[in-house]
Amino acid sequence: MQQRVWAALMLALISLFAMMMIGNVQRGVYVVAVALVIAAVALWLSISAMSRARRGGSGRPRAAVLAAILGAVGFGFSAVVLAGFAMFWPQLTQYSNCLSGANTVAAQQACQQQLSNSVGAEIAVLGG
Repeated sequence: MQQRVWAALMLALISLFAMMMIGNVQRGVYVVAVALVIAAVALWLSISAMSRARRGGSGRPRAAVLAAILGAVGFGFSAVVLAGFAMFWPQLTQYSNCLSGANTVAAQQACQQQLSNSVGAEIAVLGG
C-alpha cells in the first residue's frame, strides 16, 4: 500500500509541476491533457490505497490524504485550464502567432493587448 501512495504522491507532484511548465501555447494543450491524466491516475492510486487499507483493517498509509488532495488539485486545475484552452483556442493561436513575429518589447506588449481585447470581447459575448 505504501508504495502505491508514494507513487500517487509523485504523480500528483509531476502533474502540478507540468502545469507550471506551460510555455508554448500550441504544445500547452498537450501538456495540460497529459497532466490531467497523470493527476487522475494519482487520485485513483491514493483513493484505492486508502480504501484497501480500510477494508484490510490496517491504518491509512502515510501521505495518502496528501496524495489525494494534490491529485484532486492537479485534476481540477488541469480541467479548468483545458476548458480555457478549448474556449479561447482561436485567440490563443492568434496570440502565439503574433508573439512569434514580435521582435521588440513594444510588439510583445501589443500582442498582449490584442489578446486581452479579444478574450475580453469573447467573455462579454459568453456573459450575455
